[in-house]
Amino acid sequence: MALTDLVLRKTIGPAQHAMLDYGVVATFLAMGARFKGRHNAAAALAFINAGMVLGLSLFTDYPGGVWRRISFKTHGVVDGFQAALAGLGPVLLGFAGDPEAKPFYAQATSEVGVIAMTDWDAGNGSGVLDETVE
Repeated sequence: MALTDLVLRKTIGPAQHAMLDYGVVATFLAMGARFKGRHNAAAALAFINAGMVLGLSLFTDYPGGVWRRISFKTHGVVDGFQAALAGLGPVLLGFAGDPEAKPFYAQATSEVGVIAMTDWDAGNGSGVLDETVE
């Protein structure tokens, strides 16, 4: 057993990851609704992140996926880009120092943890290849 296996176990499988993804969508939608009208840049970033996670989830080959065109492993790669957008979005949109940026930083940090703890090789085996997006 490698030292990294002792420190960080890959305990999140596809079904658990799907549940977390849909929770993230709800969180970003709630953030967008909360910020709308009082901090439009934060609201826009929240809605963009919600749309990204929802779209990715609907097209992923895992429980909760509807069209299943993206492999679970590819989903993990895209999750990294979404976490980066959540964390860097406030900087790019000019509100990095505002209180509204804090939930984005927290969500990005959480996403990095989920990415690290997910077993990306535990796909559900329904036929989408890990190397391709059909």
